[in-house]
Amino acid sequence: MQRTPETPHQIFETRPIAGAVQFRSSHYNQGMSKKVVATSSAPAAIGPYSQAIRTGNLVFTAGQIALDPATQHVVASGIAEQTTRVLENLKAILEAAGSSLGQVVKATVFLKDFNDFATMNGVYDEYLAPEGVAPPARTTVEVSRLPKDVLIEIELVAEV
Repeated sequence: MQRTPETPHQIFETRPIAGAVQFRSSHYNQGMSKKVVATSSAPAAIGPYSQAIRTGNLVFTAGQIALDPATQHVVASGIAEQTTRVLENLKAILEAAGSSLGQVVKATVFLKDFNDFATMNGVYDEYLAPEGVAPPARTTVEVSRLPKDVLIEIELVAEV
């Protein structure tokens, strides 16, 4: 494959390769559309973003924190309770998108304090890795601060 100086973003196949996909700039990502996912069963967005976006056969959720959907207030202060609320919010969003927690392929977890990892992991396991379900790939990081000073935020990518 080569890129020409006039069109550095376009990829052209210069010779046929058995079984290779040939990309043409006029067809690349053609047909991919973004569909906003919104549900009242999860907290409303508190900024200029969507609860989730569905594109193709994937759903990308926004990071969810431990807000009660009815009140928009942070739930109890413990990591177990906050993790449960976050995962319930994510479950509602995925269901609104036509997916489920069992179809999650990637999770990103943001913790205020990595000392909460074991407790968070116990709740996470109940929701995303129950018996017989392959757990999704996951990244977990400690961060200095989260919105509304919560202890945890999680975002997911799931198949539809």
